[in-house]
Amino acid sequence: MKIKAKKTSLSGHIQVPGSKSHTIRALLLASLAEGTSRIHNPLPSADCISTSKAIPLVGAFFKDEGNGTWTVTGAGKNIHLPENVVDVGNSGSLLYFMSPIAATFEGWSIFTGDESIRTRPVAHMVDVLNQMGGEAHIAIPGKTTCPMVIKGPVSTRNRIVTEGSVSSQYISGLMMAATRMKGTLKIELTNPKETPYLTMTKIWLESVGVTVRMSDDFKHIEIDGPVDIKAFEKTIPSDWEAVAFPLIAALITDSEITIDDVDSSGTQGDDAIVDVLKSIGADIQWDKTKNTLTVRGGKKSADKIGRLSTDNLPGKELHVNLSGYPDAICAVSVAACFTEGTTYIEDISVCRKKETDRIEVLKKELTKLGADVEDGPDFMIIHGHSPLNSDGTKNPDFRLHGAEVESCLDHRVAMSLACLGLGLDDGNEVIVKDAECCSVSFPGFFDVMNNINAGFEQA
Repeated sequence: MKIKAKKTSLSGHIQVPGSKSHTIRALLLASLAEGTSRIHNPLPSADCISTSKAIPLVGAFFKDEGNGTWTVTGAGKNIHLPENVVDVGNSGSLLYFMSPIAATFEGWSIFTGDESIRTRPVAHMVDVLNQMGGEAHIAIPGKTTCPMVIKGPVSTRNRIVTEGSVSSQYISGLMMAATRMKGTLKIELTNPKETPYLTMTKIWLESVGVTVRMSDDFKHIEIDGPVDIKAFEKTIPSDWEAVAFPLIAALITDSEITIDDVDSSGTQGDDAIVDVLKSIGADIQWDKTKNTLTVRGGKKSADKIGRLSTDNLPGKELHVNLSGYPDAICAVSVAACFTEGTTYIEDISVCRKKETDRIEVLKKELTKLGADVEDGPDFMIIHGHSPLNSDGTKNPDFRLHGAEVESCLDHRVAMSLACLGLGLDDGNEVIVKDAECCSVSFPGFFDVMNNINAGFEQA
């Protein structure tokens, strides 16, 4: 499916789906629990559906009750080795979370996924499982990706030493697996990244009775097991990774929107994007009592101009370290294209190992649209321009234009490029190919956005 985006003004209220990160953790912990857990406001995205299909392989029972509630009858004491190949679809989270859990059983497990998953590295997972006394292999000689085969059981007798920079997801998976292991699992991270997600996993585990000790620098983690998890009832908070897209869309257009039911708990690192955008002049009001985010852009902003600029920053440059929330790279890159000044997006090497090499894809596709982008192994530099000068007159240096672009089947790339098209001058259109991939993390994205006047059309 191709989606066409062109200039618009947004208005009204919008609610984004529940958090994918929280939903997948809830499903997996519920599958380990004794009894029936109730999960409210889950994200019904492709990755979460893949998880709901995977947990019955270990003896859990999943049911969509309707009205935004899922139930999971956990396998509890009857949990067992996956009884078939675990196909994780497009979900890296499911791959890295569930494979360590599978490794706690006697016997062999096989993990694979779609074409995209079969390009994502698993050598780091193989290494840590072997450190724990298991037997893990990459199935195809010479490859570093799935299919992956695992023989358990692993144990806590060895202290695990791993870099932690490829992804935080496999560390979270080890932490969840420790609930099934006798003794204390000790993990040493030499270069931890995406650390807010480790905090999220810690909070989830503690909520179901697991003892977790984590150093302030995230380099030392200990989890005591085994733990008999009891069924729970939880409401999934809204997804900050999804909040980012209507947020930037409003800032680059003459818009005023309110994003309802945002997560003000601090458990999602991606909420840091608010302070980043405010540092370049964004008109954003976050009411943490009402859990709303009001965003005003362009003529609807407080100064009636809504110009984004690095003028008030040290050296007149915006430096954004995304090591803690790398999935924000797509939204931040689009905002940078509409910001007067140079933006440095740093410590993002992990973005080359996501659904796509997001650094390479964003550079290529943003350049098609007239952006000035440089990249390196772990950074991007965007030399951006606001559509307006500081006095509100048209800026001749703003040269973004329409074009047909590739999503490369990456949901966040697709949503960010579609939102970019909303901020272009009249007569320009962005056409995003394979835009249906948005369903991976934001089902119905285009319909939801059209409810606030985005005007997305099928091309």
